[in-house]
Amino acid sequence: MHADEAPIDEQLVLRLVAAQFPQWSGLGVSEVPSSGTVNAMYRLGESLTVRLPRIAGGVSDIEKEFEWLPRFAPLVPVRIPVPVGLGEPGDGYPWPWSVQEWIDGDIAVAGAVVEPGGLAEELAGFVRAFRVVELPGGPAAYRGGALGSQDEETRKALDQLEGSIDTATALAAWESALAATPAAAPCWVHGDLMPSNLLLDEGGRLAAVIDFATAGVGDPACDLIPAWNLLPASARLVYREALGVDDDAWNRGRGRALSMALIQLPYYRHTNPGIAANAQHVIDEVLADFS
Repeated sequence: MHADEAPIDEQLVLRLVAAQFPQWSGLGVSEVPSSGTVNAMYRLGESLTVRLPRIAGGVSDIEKEFEWLPRFAPLVPVRIPVPVGLGEPGDGYPWPWSVQEWIDGDIAVAGAVVEPGGLAEELAGFVRAFRVVELPGGPAAYRGGALGSQDEETRKALDQLEGSIDTATALAAWESALAATPAAAPCWVHGDLMPSNLLLDEGGRLAAVIDFATAGVGDPACDLIPAWNLLPASARLVYREALGVDDDAWNRGRGRALSMALIQLPYYRHTNPGIAANAQHVIDEVLADFS
């Protein structure tokens, strides 16, 4: 997916674990299929997961999660992955890596949500709880700053997508979001509530939220993106009402979802079918909603 990825495979994971965590050296290792773009995931035995950055840009994510996830865990209403070990560079692999608890569940898939209304309520419950977390010294959320900071990259993506989507309506939706009143007060946000970061139980209810690499303090509208990347239109209002979202925040959230999708689609079209498919889904949903 990226020009500067580190080579990672099961044998490397086995060697790293054996050298640095001998208490787990007898456990089997298998790659976890994922549309994740920054970290590679491997299951270690039955109850652990190894998480390794693919690129240098993911190194700070490992260290951030190791510091903050244990502090978040008792404050939110669903399970989140808790690190149990922090690995060091070794065996030719250049960066820190982590071992986390394994959480059972199925990745959420847009268009295949069994209980959309219930899932919307449960997602809103997580977001509400995370917004009121009182842990000082939090980092700035990766996507939580002024919406205008994404303007140049978003317009570049629109140029790349000319002829393949309705760029005129997409631009109108984006400019409408830019014109919305900014957030009055930042708060803790997850920042990347993509379907691939939400685990569901067998009944389709929310079992866990994973991947807190982009979490931090920022615009609360960041965590409105499931309204377009996962929830059907019938559950979108449920999510909005459960979070008490005003028009400006809703507009910013829709703009953030659109910007992410516009940037992802041309970048991952040929290298990550899962991300590209969801990006197209978001664009379609946002344009229909805006229209």
